[in-house]
Amino acid sequence: MKAVLRVLFATALLGLAAMPVSARADIYECKTKDGVHYTNRQDASRGCRLLVRGRRDIETSPKYAFRRLPSSKGKTADKMSEFDAHIREAARLYQLPEAFVRAVMHVESGFSPSVISHAGAQGLMQLMPATARNMGVVDAFDPRQNILGGTRYLRILANKFNGDLVLTVAAYNAGEGAVMKYRGVPPYEETRRYVRRVLTHYYSYKLRERTQLASN
Repeated sequence: MKAVLRVLFATALLGLAAMPVSARADIYECKTKDGVHYTNRQDASRGCRLLVRGRRDIETSPKYAFRRLPSSKGKTADKMSEFDAHIREAARLYQLPEAFVRAVMHVESGFSPSVISHAGAQGLMQLMPATARNMGVVDAFDPRQNILGGTRYLRILANKFNGDLVLTVAAYNAGEGAVMKYRGVPPYEETRRYVRRVLTHYYSYKLRERTQLASN
């Protein structure tokens, strides 16, 4: 097991720049003979068209106006900020945007460290027991361990899919095998809905971060 963990850790550290923190996250719809796929990588040869333009455009264009996050007042905000230190640590260690880690956590568990899915996924970022073990997580209900393990897994997926934000999210939900099989987001409604939800929260959290920085 230790040998496996060393290999996984080495894999996670390769290509840490694959998904830079400041990377633009446009979403393209690409139509091929295999069907419709979604990605954040433009490829004119695949007949791709821009669906959502990331970063500044979402702040100024009504067409791309995503739902804003809850107010900073009350229990909701407390719940969202309770694990900030662990999220910052994990994001810094595995070189992923804090907003991205937070968005996955928002959709996976609603920031609940004790939730268990019907499939057996556990904790904040909903790690399956086998995945938790492979990521070095001893106690999946320990928030810090779970967040570090889930972020480590996201980093590995990001490396595997060359930093493609959409494919990384899809693989986290449906498995990397399904993404490789369909050469894009699998044609599962659950997965496509999941990708849309995570990216919506990601953009919202990025906007929230910029707003907080501007007010300081």
